[in-house]
Amino acid sequence: MASRINTSFTLIPNQKYRRSNRRSNSYFSDTLGSESQPLSTLGNFKALPLEIFQIILRYLSGSKRLLLQDFHNLELPGKRQDSAILEHYRSLGLLFKRCTLLLPTRERLKYIHRILAEVSCFKFNGCAAPIQCLGLPCYGMFLQTLTAGWDELECHRVYNFLCELTDLSRKMQTVVCSKPGSARKLELRIRLFCRSVLLDHWIHQSDSAFWLTRILKPWPMVNQARLLYIIFGPISPQDGQVVWQKMIEESTDESSLKGLADAIKLLYDTGTKEWTADDVISLIDELSVVPREWLLENNARLLILSGNNICFTFMASKAVNGRAIELAKLIVFLALVCEKELYCMDWAVKMMQKVCKVFSTPVERNNFLQSVANAFACVIMEMLQSVMSGDRDEDDRSFLNLFHLVHAQANFHKEVLYLTMNPLST
Repeated sequence: MASRINTSFTLIPNQKYRRSNRRSNSYFSDTLGSESQPLSTLGNFKALPLEIFQIILRYLSGSKRLLLQDFHNLELPGKRQDSAILEHYRSLGLLFKRCTLLLPTRERLKYIHRILAEVSCFKFNGCAAPIQCLGLPCYGMFLQTLTAGWDELECHRVYNFLCELTDLSRKMQTVVCSKPGSARKLELRIRLFCRSVLLDHWIHQSDSAFWLTRILKPWPMVNQARLLYIIFGPISPQDGQVVWQKMIEESTDESSLKGLADAIKLLYDTGTKEWTADDVISLIDELSVVPREWLLENNARLLILSGNNICFTFMASKAVNGRAIELAKLIVFLALVCEKELYCMDWAVKMMQKVCKVFSTPVERNNFLQSVANAFACVIMEMLQSVMSGDRDEDDRSFLNLFHLVHAQANFHKEVLYLTMNPLST
């Protein structure tokens, strides 16, 4: 099993993220933990009792001065406008955090919801142009500031409250049980809500991992993979909707896979007890067939972007489970991606060398190495056949792919020769 495999690996440095220490008492975290934050926008409101705060709110005309709603304002330059309104809702979150301090968690959330419910763009389906809207990011910034430092039990309550408020679980069930792409608008809404409200504003990786875990863990592994693709997979630049065919029809680029790779690293690297190495490897396996089996080149690119430890653990899992032929073919496409992206080819060779050590007998290792050589020949012949039988556009793309693979094989075997022959010259 993957959890028994030693994953120490230093070919390409992997950044590790420390898990943040969640405080066990929200009272002390709210009063002490937030003192370091700027207070200039709060003034004397910072320590108001809730009763006084409610009276003051009634004097604000529809709370318009409190709840800014320039979410679609195109007059100001984008970044200046975005940062100003996000900062406003960060400060507003801090104000509400202090003014509702003595209430139980659920009562705090109910009270705050009554105030924020006036803003339609904060609602799951409230905005007619959600891609161009800053409403959900502002709501997410508010929520992150409000809950920063709360313990995990309280954050569980926050997630459950949001699920009840938005009927999020039922909406997720609809998209994971439907044919991919059959509910495109709902997929987009779920992606925007999860990213903008729950995931994107956290500073510490462990906090992001906590909220992503809340989203994924209630579901079976196959549905976790579908949700992961909906939330982090490639989208159309025209309408922002999830592109389901991209991984199965053509080789893709780093930008299309980076979100998925970062999410996988988040679950693997933060050390949460809810995700074992086996869980993450199984999730990658399920992801690689969403909505159908991916091109192996896209699998290889995802593994490279996910980092050394995940890449090695995934490959070692195949080795110990008797899937040496699949593993050999994956080595070929790791080499191809290295060639295309100008990564150091010795990385792919040393990865293969490390995986070889997982096999328990010399016979198994030799058979695996033979399978790698055969896989190179087989994939080259498949690509050559594609070049000879394809139409003009396909032929150009297929020929370029074949060109890269031939060079990948040459550079891969050059590194193998360096590795094996250099000791003889010393």
